[in-house]
Amino acid sequence: MEARYSCVAFRRLGGGAPVFRRTPGQNGVMPPSLLGPLAGALDTPLAPLRTRLAHALRSRVAGDDADTEASRIWGAVGPRWFGPQDAIWRVHADASMFVGGIRALLLQSLHPLAMAGVAGHSGYKSDPWGRLQRTSNFLATTTFSTTQNAEAAIARVRSIHERVRGKAPDGRSYQASDPHLLAWVHAAEADSFLSTFQAYGPGRLTSAECEEYIAQSAITARALGVLDPPTTMAQLAHALQAFRPQLEATPAAREAARFLLYEPPLPLAARPGYAMLAAGAVTDLPVWARHMLDLRLPGPLDAAAGPLIGRPLGTVSAGLVRWALSDPKIANDRRARLA
Repeated sequence: MEARYSCVAFRRLGGGAPVFRRTPGQNGVMPPSLLGPLAGALDTPLAPLRTRLAHALRSRVAGDDADTEASRIWGAVGPRWFGPQDAIWRVHADASMFVGGIRALLLQSLHPLAMAGVAGHSGYKSDPWGRLQRTSNFLATTTFSTTQNAEAAIARVRSIHERVRGKAPDGRSYQASDPHLLAWVHAAEADSFLSTFQAYGPGRLTSAECEEYIAQSAITARALGVLDPPTTMAQLAHALQAFRPQLEATPAAREAARFLLYEPPLPLAARPGYAMLAAGAVTDLPVWARHMLDLRLPGPLDAAAGPLIGRPLGTVSAGLVRWALSDPKIANDRRARLA
């Protein structure tokens, strides 16, 4: 397994979910230390554009009722699994998640049964933004909201998973609640979110923080039905390696990759920015996954594309999203709602 995280020491986090209780002054606004390097340089001359971009991004990711959902998630009072001091909060609050989400979907598509479930039940083509909004809402609720809200969100998803079942094109049966498939989906997500944060985030997690992120992400995975999810970097690498013989670039996986990378449901004006995010996601995929999906350039160009093209595009695009979403106007509106 390739080492992509710049985390070389391993530490197991102690058992039990950390509990965070809301205290005065903790309003859910991303701390300034997490803002990208572009923040501040363009604030005044491009303030109106920044606000429009922020609202457009939030409506795509969180839906038209983004403000209501934000108040429900961030404004809820009570014990929380995680707080601002935790690695999972830092990773999931960052704009690199836009890149990580694309990477995770590409990687997940390589499991034929998981892909069959997505193709047959998720509406990823007919309602891609709805699917994105449901996923982002779940991640935000389980990471940032109260334990009560997180457990309710998990119960809803588990109920949906029980009803999602069918047969793959090769005749094998699948069910979304299958712990084995859930383990693959979780491993691909944890790997993707951590890897893209380390590549495109505003800072880097330490070795201990990487371990903490894996252990904390396992809390939600276990509640969803994953049996014995990875809690260390070494265990995550082993889990991904163990899945390799089961993976296949099926026609459905290739079709999903084409849709994600070349046919996104976006207006023409938004496609260049999305293409930069997608380039960062493809570059960050494991080499074997890129080759399976045939996402490579001919000959020596493929080796040069990552450091010369994909990495810079991913860094710039994540930085622009980070800059937009740290718009002081939106932050002030959130403070007013949560006061």
